[in-house]
Amino acid sequence: MISDIKLRTARTEDAEKLLEIYRPYVEKTAISFEYEVPSLDEFKGRIINTLKKHPYLVAEKDGEILGYAYTSDFVGRVAYDHSSEMTIYLDETKRKMGIGRKLYSAIEGICKAQNITNLYACIGYPETEDEYLTKNSAEFHAHLGYRLAGKFYNCGLKFGRWYHMIWMEKIISTHGAAPAPVIPFPELDRKVLLEIGVQDS
Repeated sequence: MISDIKLRTARTEDAEKLLEIYRPYVEKTAISFEYEVPSLDEFKGRIINTLKKHPYLVAEKDGEILGYAYTSDFVGRVAYDHSSEMTIYLDETKRKMGIGRKLYSAIEGICKAQNITNLYACIGYPETEDEYLTKNSAEFHAHLGYRLAGKFYNCGLKFGRWYHMIWMEKIISTHGAAPAPVIPFPELDRKVLLEIGVQDS
């Protein structure tokens, strides 16, 4: 049951399991445009760097990690501070269980608390679905309220095939003339996380 799934902040000691989840996306799909699976040390570094500013959550049941999601800088210029890019990967045997929706809902709540206004997802998109890439990710995001914001044609080459890339966008807060500054994830009140349903460790 989805209610049995716990969300918590990722730790560096989760890296081996998270990398295990990520590996098939690199090796067997065009969902990730990476060609090589990162090393364990590199992956640990990614977790550490993400958590300096952004949420990085894992979903687990009975101590088993089922998937993870995090945000990152959108573009990386100061003017884009109130926007974040979403990323999610689930254990390939644990899909269609509501885990993705639960992770995204929690991340969205955290982003609102951080004073983020816009969420973006960068998604590989096939002209015709094949064994490496389907349109499932775009459909998942559309179900969660994301809309198509842009499409880049035949810009990703993997497995000898060209794939499109799309950006999808969700506006989660109003755009004021003088928005409150973005609160880095480590500086959020831990009570906020508990209210959202996320354990801090």
